[in-house]
Amino acid sequence: MSRTPQEVFADHGKRLGTGDLGLITANYTEDAVFVTPGRTLTGHQGVREGIGRLLADLPDADWQLTPRFAGDVLLLQWTATTPAHEVTDGVDTFVFRDGLISAQTVRYTLSPRTPRTPRTPRTA
Repeated sequence: MSRTPQEVFADHGKRLGTGDLGLITANYTEDAVFVTPGRTLTGHQGVREGIGRLLADLPDADWQLTPRFAGDVLLLQWTATTPAHEVTDGVDTFVFRDGLISAQTVRYTLSPRTPRTPRTPRTA
């Protein structure tokens, strides 16, 4: 029995957390495409390269995900923060086929994170 897009995406999130690119790419079809504004990567090697770049940009990030499924398609809006960087405008699209990811688009702006200064309580 083939996995649903929701099941694949849940598993994908767990695998991303490991940082193991081989484990992550096992959720993609052999002919998968990984599309960014700058280029199109193909196959497992392309997925490794694309995901590797994302993980390198945002190591050990705190992710906030807003998924919206429509059949075999997922629109994912996301934000991520690390001590040094943040993304506030992440948008991915996933296309699922036969229990795997067959296409993914990724777009985000990586910005330096401005440290939040703790507020000092004011006294009267």
